[in-house]
Amino acid sequence: MFVIYNLFTAFVQLLLPIAGGLNSKLKKGINGRQKTFEILRNTIQKEDTVFWFHCASLGEYEQGLPVFKALKIKYPEAKIVLSFFSPSGYEIRKQNSLTSTVVYLPLDTKSNVQKFIEAVHPKLVVFVKYDLWPNYLNALKNHPSKVVLISALLRPHQYFFKFYGKAFQSLFFSFDHIFTQNIESKKLLKTIGYENVTEANDTRFDRVSSQLLQNNTLDFIEDFVNDKLCLVAGSTWVEDEELLIPFIQKTDSSTKFIIAPHSIKKQGIKRLKAAFGDNAVLFSEHDNVSISEKQVFIVDTIGLLSKIYNYADIAYIGGGMGSSGLHNTLEAAVFGLPIVIGKNYHKFPEAKEMLNLGGLFSVENKKTLEKALNKLIDDKDFRTNCGKKNKAYIDDNKGATTLILDELMLLLKD
Repeated sequence: MFVIYNLFTAFVQLLLPIAGGLNSKLKKGINGRQKTFEILRNTIQKEDTVFWFHCASLGEYEQGLPVFKALKIKYPEAKIVLSFFSPSGYEIRKQNSLTSTVVYLPLDTKSNVQKFIEAVHPKLVVFVKYDLWPNYLNALKNHPSKVVLISALLRPHQYFFKFYGKAFQSLFFSFDHIFTQNIESKKLLKTIGYENVTEANDTRFDRVSSQLLQNNTLDFIEDFVNDKLCLVAGSTWVEDEELLIPFIQKTDSSTKFIIAPHSIKKQGIKRLKAAFGDNAVLFSEHDNVSISEKQVFIVDTIGLLSKIYNYADIAYIGGGMGSSGLHNTLEAAVFGLPIVIGKNYHKFPEAKEMLNLGGLFSVENKKTLEKALNKLIDDKDFRTNCGKKNKAYIDDNKGATTLILDELMLLLKD
């Protein structure tokens, strides 16, 4: 099985330069990987104690960040190498407060793996969730570093647990310890004989809770909301917007709407603004407009959404109406907001739990969206109680970072 995998990886490496000419995102990754070893040569010396943190993309970075920060505080002498596979993580976090050594992870070929691990020579390796690369993990199995997987979320239908994926089950045994988000993931690992596993919950509860300790003031959003009830639609896709646009168009001006699309490409932003005409204002144009008179604020930039939730009364979280995947509901829940999502949420345990608790609502079409939102808009007590349930859910699930850090400290003493 690994022979086939290595042949396929070699083929991908040959094909990527061609594909990069057709896709700008792929091209960023190709160009970035060409600089990885140069960056490592310039920032990592042989005598350094190095912690290597790997994330597939931005979501995994945000998930791992509480643990990364805790390790940095506990071991300030360690140099940190932060690697991403996806441009959506690297491009946004190539400059961060954690480390100056941020790289694209080279493709998982044996030669790349050998060069990378020799350059980094990590004492500790932390992978987040399930971005598992066979050659990297097989090499780390024979390396003196301590290797852990945090926030693992595993399901029976994943290829690891299918008959055709049994060979890849060995990858889990490359880790000295695995921290899972839930008991189901822990049980799955037990079925294949992996024992060094702890159910630690989801580190994102700690991550979003830390948002409340920051300054979440945005004067221009405060001016826009102007003391009116506000619905924030975060990380929306076209499928979400097809439901939201008709609802917003027929809702009176006593309710304000902020839309932060997942993609801020010009064509999509132009389409959104056209749907609302003079009632809408873009973030990129708000300095020249009397925004308090507008009903719709379209956020055509990144990095503001977690603060914008501070001004919301209701949140709609995108991604669940299509197949792209539901976005982070916890970012809104920590502010005590009732949440509405689309119909495709079954891979997201936090959404299912908030749904069962009564703080989150799933809609399937325009009619069910209208019913859910009208109820939340019209009934203040209902709205407030739903939001309190979500906030309590966050508070009840904090603590994963402390548990993981304690175990990592023991591992590093060995």
